[in-house]
Amino acid sequence: MNISHQKIDDISAKITVDLTPEDYNPAVDKAIKDQAKKAKLPGFRPGLVPTGHIRRTYGKAILLDEINRVVNEKISAYITEEKLEVLGQPLPVDNEEDNKYNWDFKDTFNFNYEIGLAPIFDVPFSAETEFTEYDIKADEATLVERTKNLRRSYGKMTNPEVSEEGDVLYATLKQEKEDGIEKTTSVRTDVIEDAKIKKSLVGLKKDDTVKIDIKKAFKAADIARILGITEEEAENLDVTKFELTVQNINRLEEADLNQEFFDKLFPEGEVTTEEQFNEKVKEEVENLFKQNSAQKLRNDMYTFGMEKVEAKFPEDFLKRWLQATNPNLSAEEIEEGFADFLNNLKWTIIENRIVTANNLEVKYDEVVDLAKERIYGQIKMYNINEEPTDEQLGQFAMQLLSDREQANRLFEEVKALKVFDHLKTTVKTKSKKIDYDKFEKLDNK
Repeated sequence: MNISHQKIDDISAKITVDLTPEDYNPAVDKAIKDQAKKAKLPGFRPGLVPTGHIRRTYGKAILLDEINRVVNEKISAYITEEKLEVLGQPLPVDNEEDNKYNWDFKDTFNFNYEIGLAPIFDVPFSAETEFTEYDIKADEATLVERTKNLRRSYGKMTNPEVSEEGDVLYATLKQEKEDGIEKTTSVRTDVIEDAKIKKSLVGLKKDDTVKIDIKKAFKAADIARILGITEEEAENLDVTKFELTVQNINRLEEADLNQEFFDKLFPEGEVTTEEQFNEKVKEEVENLFKQNSAQKLRNDMYTFGMEKVEAKFPEDFLKRWLQATNPNLSAEEIEEGFADFLNNLKWTIIENRIVTANNLEVKYDEVVDLAKERIYGQIKMYNINEEPTDEQLGQFAMQLLSDREQANRLFEEVKALKVFDHLKTTVKTKSKKIDYDKFEKLDNK
């Protein structure tokens, strides 16, 4: 077998494979013998079908399969040996001579494949590159909102006689037209957008009636949920005036700041005063802000890298490769998402070169640990008091990683974190304190 490649330009090349009978027949003979042992054919005892019969009946199909397998294996090994940084997968080049082969186990084959090559560029991060790492402090409004949410999470539902802002009204909505929509449902006053309508729903009692323009009051998604219709139907309502009749008033009362409440949130007796509770809330919030800060730094590094690297890609080849590997996608769909695809590809190449140049390695245990971390976060989100054991987290992690797509996503996430951690040791960072409300506005400038 002879295999070689020839560069067409800096981002394209052709791989040529010459295959003689000596290269493929041993594999074909073995495949035919294996098939004969497994075949169940009329007139033959199981496992005793003559290889000659298999060769005559299925020989060409087996030959084609084995040649494809041998060629693919050799091309993959060649790419590795030659350290070719390819994009996508090799695509066969149509050859008029392909129709001249006899497929009689005696042909000498010549196959040509087109490959896309990753563009050559330098990774732009160095000791001279500087980024800002934000030390985010909790502002008063954020702490008040977090405390309110915690107290509401452990509060109790009451049914007051008179409605206030923020209550949920269990009410009948009747469209003001003959045979119009009539629905008894829950109406959240906190999501109403129109201030005048919101005010009109304060001070109501059971059986009170008020008229509202539902399209002024709610977004289409909320209208769809309230009336039990589709968003499209909500957008196209011909009559938007409804009569609202109160059936019941529901109010979630906030939990009192007492020992019972503290012990629901934290280990029993750890927090005994309102001051300690406020400190714990601040600590929790600012720990979450560390994640926001890290994400901001990652985003800034990504933006810097993408802007600094100028790269040309074999776009025609990549579009054909995408079409070949995603036959259900139309040319229009590929074109529509192609810019995002190139951006992702560009950053992936930057990441991979950082990994290769610095011998970074993603270990299986690290992927498992990240899976556990994600699962733990989800559990605590829904039940702050639940404390799963490491064994339970391990079991959940194994279930998650049994899904190949999830496993690949977590692997890529670990790789991205390793690259980020490495870059933090490479570039300069300056720390800057900032209140959360100001931090939120940074990316909007």
